[in-house]
Amino acid sequence: MDTAEKAAQRLDEYRSRGCQRVKVVFTDVDGVLRGKYLSLAKFSKLLETGGGWCDCVFGWDLDDVLYELPGEAGYSGWHRGFPDVPFRLRVETERWLEDEHCPQFLAQFEPAEAGDAPPPCPRRLLEQALGALAQCGPGGLTLRSGFEYEFFVFDETARSVRDKGHRELVPLTPGNFGYSALRTATHAELFGDLMSEAEALRCPLEGLHTETGPGVWEAALAPADGLEGADRAALFKTFAKSYFARRQLIATFMAKWSMAVPGQSGHFHCSLIGGDGSNRFSAPDAEHGMSELQRQALAGVLKYLPQWLVMLAPTINSYTRLVPGAWAPTAATWGVENRTAAVRLIPGGEGQRLEVRVPGADSNPYLVAAAMAAAMRLGIEQALTPPAPVTGNAYAITESLPAQMQFPATLREATARFAACEAARAAFGDGWVDHFARTRDWESREYERHVNDWQLGRYFELI
Repeated sequence: MDTAEKAAQRLDEYRSRGCQRVKVVFTDVDGVLRGKYLSLAKFSKLLETGGGWCDCVFGWDLDDVLYELPGEAGYSGWHRGFPDVPFRLRVETERWLEDEHCPQFLAQFEPAEAGDAPPPCPRRLLEQALGALAQCGPGGLTLRSGFEYEFFVFDETARSVRDKGHRELVPLTPGNFGYSALRTATHAELFGDLMSEAEALRCPLEGLHTETGPGVWEAALAPADGLEGADRAALFKTFAKSYFARRQLIATFMAKWSMAVPGQSGHFHCSLIGGDGSNRFSAPDAEHGMSELQRQALAGVLKYLPQWLVMLAPTINSYTRLVPGAWAPTAATWGVENRTAAVRLIPGGEGQRLEVRVPGADSNPYLVAAAMAAAMRLGIEQALTPPAPVTGNAYAITESLPAQMQFPATLREATARFAACEAARAAFGDGWVDHFARTRDWESREYERHVNDWQLGRYFELI
């Protein structure tokens, strides 16, 4: 019995529970979870035929403003008339939403006809990257991954932060209380309920604690194989925001909401699993426990991180975090248990893995996972060799590294490097590279055409 048939059988169960609807969601290019409620009758039809969504969901920015850039027309726009783009429910992603009293499913977008250009669907891009990885080497490889997110919690609401112009916000707790037993005890119910509800949503947390900074928490999601790791991360970010909003609080996953506090990371832990379920990164008798395959995968990550940085750092704000001394890397370096490097090797037998410390909390988990899966595959296929690991402070050697190892300093620079990368086009397709580069170019242009507080404070009176 296939998963669609199983889901159809659940209609009677939904009705018996008093459920009258289902929720269908997906992430757009920016990682924003969008969706809608559907009646059970519509849900039943979608299981048979699939559905369609206006292609504007891939043609507008974070503020629902249509991308309008000079040059060749993009994937979505007035020139296309905003047709529906087909999607299929991925019924294996079902989650029960207790507060909304209905099931939720992830949607994935597909080409309308065989041979058509694929839509710029982040989840589909990851599926494509995982499919290529599955063909890599004897028996193929599966990505096992888990995300860690830092986020600030405020004693504010969506309305109050706007009324204040996002200034003078009140954090949930004052002071720098990293790993604080006091803060977790004081807000035990808030911490405990978040872990319990995440577990019920099938987004289990391995750990939850306070980080250094006023009101900042860190959540480590349990790892999973294939698409599930990124699915959990995408769902958790929106779930966490909703969790706090229902309690008259607000959480932000910006890479850096204030220059006076540390940035917020979205670290990516990953390993590659063989067909027998074993960790192919692990070689207990080798130096640092690293198999040759792990060394090649690491080399691929290091080679392509600077060229594909925009897939891990997709916003203007991302680059305020990627600066020296901010617990975020500035070049493609690695080290054994070294948190100043871009990639931290974590030895440990079956737990042997890489921690890619580049992404911020603002990153789209599907794009992070797709980029790293593709980079590791290329490293293996090309039999690349990593440079020597960094010992001590990786920031101290950044300026002495070759230019190709150093990260772009701005979103515009990172976008240009990505668009010019032939390896990116081979891995992800011209359609995706061109579309994503256009969206990031739009983001840069939107920023540059606005006057910000720094400019006003600097020039208003004196210049």
